[in-house]
Amino acid sequence: MADVTETTRIPRDKSRSPEFRLAMGALGGLRQDLFHNAFAYRPLPRMDVDRAFTRYLPERIRAYTGYLPHAVVAFCALMVFFIGVDTAGVGGPVAALYVCLPPVVVLLSLVRPVLAFWASLGITPFMGMLGSYWDGWPWSPNAFAGHFVVLIVVAARTRPRTAGWMWLVTAGYAFFVQMFLGVGIGGDSPQLLFFSAVALLVVTVLQVRRQAAAEVTAQQTVTAVERSKRTLLEERTTIARELHDVVAHHMSVVAIQAEAAPYRVENPPPELEQAFATIRENAVAALTELRRVLGVVRAEDYEAPDAPQPTLADLERLIGNVREAGLDVEKTVTGAVRELPQGVELSAYRIVQEALSNVLRHAPGAGAKVEVSYVLGGLGLRIVNGPARGLVKASPGAGHGITGMRERVSMLSGEMTSEPTEDGGYEVTAFIPVTREETDQ
Repeated sequence: MADVTETTRIPRDKSRSPEFRLAMGALGGLRQDLFHNAFAYRPLPRMDVDRAFTRYLPERIRAYTGYLPHAVVAFCALMVFFIGVDTAGVGGPVAALYVCLPPVVVLLSLVRPVLAFWASLGITPFMGMLGSYWDGWPWSPNAFAGHFVVLIVVAARTRPRTAGWMWLVTAGYAFFVQMFLGVGIGGDSPQLLFFSAVALLVVTVLQVRRQAAAEVTAQQTVTAVERSKRTLLEERTTIARELHDVVAHHMSVVAIQAEAAPYRVENPPPELEQAFATIRENAVAALTELRRVLGVVRAEDYEAPDAPQPTLADLERLIGNVREAGLDVEKTVTGAVRELPQGVELSAYRIVQEALSNVLRHAPGAGAKVEVSYVLGGLGLRIVNGPARGLVKASPGAGHGITGMRERVSMLSGEMTSEPTEDGGYEVTAFIPVTREETDQ
């Protein structure tokens, strides 16, 4: 048998030296920034009028301030035009061409920024020859000013890396023209490179700062959304833990009654005994699964309450505790008081409890009213408070209370509103529907 020798092929990029890969990466960045889609149409967008000083302007004026960057560029183009008019050494069509080319290139940066940069470089020697500015070769005064403006505008409209590439290309171009096409004893290239380097550095720093601020804002938005989702999950978990005792109680009663029912009937038929046994088995299985699910959503430090879950009958004790904390609470009950399903009573109690806690935190010294309305189709709640009074400052909240109340009402297919009142207070209203069948159970 012939020997087979395995050869491992090394990727060409891996076989190159780090310096070569670095150089190729730099050239790739140059191609991406200044050559890829250089003629692309990229109009300058309007400025955001809801930030900076424009927020304080009247509405009519603020609608037009979005075009402020366009006006600044147009003003710079006008200044370049006046410089050309002032320094034109010839007349006729040549003077018109000399005067108009640089400002046109400046205005071109509003719609095709990269093309404006290359055009500004390309017209430079022709501007020098048209204006007969041999001492400042290759920069005539208007070409000098126009290219300076174009560098700033393009740098502000592109990524920070592009500013560096434009400065390097300008420096290489100026060196080439000065050395190989030079016709004078000196040139204005050092001055242009110095002033443009300072201006591009400032623009780059501002651009990096703006990008960082935008990234921070985006991250804060994502964080707020995630925090809201986490809060919602925490509130749902809390509701599930609280309702466990209510559901477990009912399931236990079903299991016990199903086990004791055959003994209350003399000589029950086997079919009836089997039916009650099946009911008990299903109730016990459901109770086991309920406890298993609760174990999944229960926090590690959660301790089951020793006392039974509160109901509307415990509202008077809750209001008494709040009054001892310094809150003046007035309670009103309307309608025929009746026993409601335990889940409804627990949720109603928690809504009142959270609303009064919010009053203590956010409106210290204010009075509050609690209205409980037993109506034919369910239960109505209204908790309203006045504005904060006194010297005690309101404590900031995380906004979990309103979320928890909404979850409880939504779970019971109810409706809830929470909004400030005209006198500076706050009002929470909720309606929890209860059918006659649920009340009779």
